[in-house]
Amino acid sequence: MSAPALPPALRPALEDERLARAAWSRLAEPGDAAAAQLVAEVGAALALEAVVTGRGPQRWRTRLEHVDPAADLAAVRAAGGRLLVPGDDEWPQQLTDLDRAPATGGRPLGAPFCLWARGPADPAAAGARSVALVGSRACTAYGEHVGAELAAGVADRGFTVVSGGAFGIDAAAHRAALAVGGTSVAVLACGVDRAYPPGNAALLARLAERGALVSEVPPGSAPTRWRFLERNRLIAALTGGTVVVEAAWRSGALSTADRAERLLRPVGAVPGPVTSPASAGCHRLLRERGAVCVTGADEVAELVGSLDADVLAPRTGERRPLDGLDREELRVAECLPRRGGADLERLARDAALEVATVQAVLGRLRLSGLAVRGEDGWRRGV
Repeated sequence: MSAPALPPALRPALEDERLARAAWSRLAEPGDAAAAQLVAEVGAALALEAVVTGRGPQRWRTRLEHVDPAADLAAVRAAGGRLLVPGDDEWPQQLTDLDRAPATGGRPLGAPFCLWARGPADPAAAGARSVALVGSRACTAYGEHVGAELAAGVADRGFTVVSGGAFGIDAAAHRAALAVGGTSVAVLACGVDRAYPPGNAALLARLAERGALVSEVPPGSAPTRWRFLERNRLIAALTGGTVVVEAAWRSGALSTADRAERLLRPVGAVPGPVTSPASAGCHRLLRERGAVCVTGADEVAELVGSLDADVLAPRTGERRPLDGLDREELRVAECLPRRGGADLERLARDAALEVATVQAVLGRLRLSGLAVRGEDGWRRGV
C-alpha cells in the first residue's frame, strides 16, 4: 500500500513539536496507550512523520486529512483558551504517571499528548494541592448536600476541587468550591469551547472565568461514552486523591476510583443509607476495595493532603465525670447518693468492697471533686 499524500495543513507539524502534539490530540483517541508510548519514545513530530509515511496502525491514518493543528490553535484562542504541552510551566507533571505501568499490573493508562485549557487557573499549580470529588449524575438530595459540604470545606482549606463538569455530584462540587472563593477545575470529555451538558452552560462559563476547563481533545470535539471513561483517568492523575461522594453499583464514578487506585492515589468514599441504591457503589468501595471512609472535609484533607499540614487531630467524645476512673473508683462513685449521704459501711456493702478499700477510694474521689463528705455522710460531688 502506498503512503497517503501529506495534507498541507500537517506540514508545519512535522517540524514543530507543539503543533505535532496538537495534531496527535485529534489523530488518536484519548487513552490510546500505543500512540502515547510512541510519542513518548520518539517525540510527537517523528511519530507523526511515521504515520504520514504509511507506518503505524490504520486507525491513525484514517484521520490524517482532517487534522489541522493550526486551525485548532486558532479555535482555542478564539474561545479564550490555550494549548499546554509537556515542558510548559502550566503542564501538570503528575500526568507522567499515566505513562508508567500501574503497580497493580496491566498497560500504562497513557498520558495526554497535550491539554486544551480555558480559564485563569494554572493547571499545574491547581493540581499540586487538589482532590477529585466525583459521583453520580442522578444523585440524591443527601449526595448533593454532602458533595457541596465537602467541596466548600476543602476549598476553604486551599485545595482545588476537580470534577467532570457533569450534572449531580460534579456540579454540586464545582458550585460549592466557587461559592466560597475557591478554585475548581472541570476536566471535560469534549472540546473546551463546547458547553456540555448544555444544562450546565452557566456553571461551565463561571469555571472558565474563575477556575479552569481542561480537555485532552481539541476544540469542537464532541463527547462520547469512550471519551467520558478515558477522561476519568485524567481526573485521577491530576489530583492528590479521589473521593466518591455518591455512586450506584455500576456508576461511572467508580472508574475514576479504579484509575486512582492504579496510579497509587488514595481513594475515599462517603457512606450513605444502607437502603439507598445511590450509595451502593460507595459501600462496594468501602467493603471490597479498601477505600477510606470519609464523612467530612477534614477527613478529605487528611486523606489527600500533606502529613505536616493536614493530619486530623485525634477526636474525643464528650468527657463525662466518671471517665478515667479505675474499677474500684467507678464502683464506689456509682454507689454515692446524689442527695443525703451514706456511711462507709453502706458504701462498702453496695460496692462489694472492703471498708478500708472504700475509705482509700473516697480520699481519691474527694480530691477530684467526685465525692463530698457532709453531715449525713458521703455523697456525689459532680
